[in-house]
Amino acid sequence: MIETISALEWLNKNPDTVLTVLTGAGRFFSTGADVHSVSDILSDSSKEKKEVQDSTKSTCQQVQKTREKIAYLSRFSTHVELMRSIIDHHKVFVVALNGPAVGGGAAWFPGVADIVLASSNCYLQVPFSSLGLVPELGSAPIFSQCMGIHRTNEFLMFGRRFDAAELEACGLFNRVFPVLNFQSHVSEYLSEILTTSDGQSLIEAKRLMNQPLRAGRLAAVIESVDALANRFVSGAPRDRFQMKKKELE
Repeated sequence: MIETISALEWLNKNPDTVLTVLTGAGRFFSTGADVHSVSDILSDSSKEKKEVQDSTKSTCQQVQKTREKIAYLSRFSTHVELMRSIIDHHKVFVVALNGPAVGGGAAWFPGVADIVLASSNCYLQVPFSSLGLVPELGSAPIFSQCMGIHRTNEFLMFGRRFDAAELEACGLFNRVFPVLNFQSHVSEYLSEILTTSDGQSLIEAKRLMNQPLRAGRLAAVIESVDALANRFVSGAPRDRFQMKKKELE
């Protein structure tokens, strides 16, 4: 993730860059969190919390919850910086979904992108509610701007899977290309844009469209991280991940 942030910053400062393309490798764009590893991490965190509580019985319960929340917030700092880097990115930000996207990869990037290109086998799905989580990194208002509140509720709240054809029809995807030679189709499409358009005009058009949205998007990122930290303090994600882990065993 730090490498992605660094690359975004470098491309932002590169005078020759007009389009920044984020894509994946292999059959999936993203596969989501590994249930087993996350469950183990949360279980270890729960044990550490109990040890702290046992050793500081005189400490107010609310103070302990505040400490837990701050600890969780610190874990999300890199994610916040990633989203800030994308929101503040001056170049035209293109997400090329080479395959299905599940979890964070589905929630973080398509909504905030300037252009979304997808393979025909792509689908998006985010199981936030089933894992005791909330829509991450400002995705709730950002997606509602792109595909409408009601569809966004189905996607982010209910975890419904949306396929490429439906997402193109509702306006989230700009183009859907065949799976075979997907990256070549993306390169051809973007090359044509660069050939027929003035690069600085593209960048200025992006600025004019995104500048009025910047403050709201950054605020949404902070609001969602705060809500996510509260969920972790409640213990709901730990219980849900452990339940999912048992289902897979």
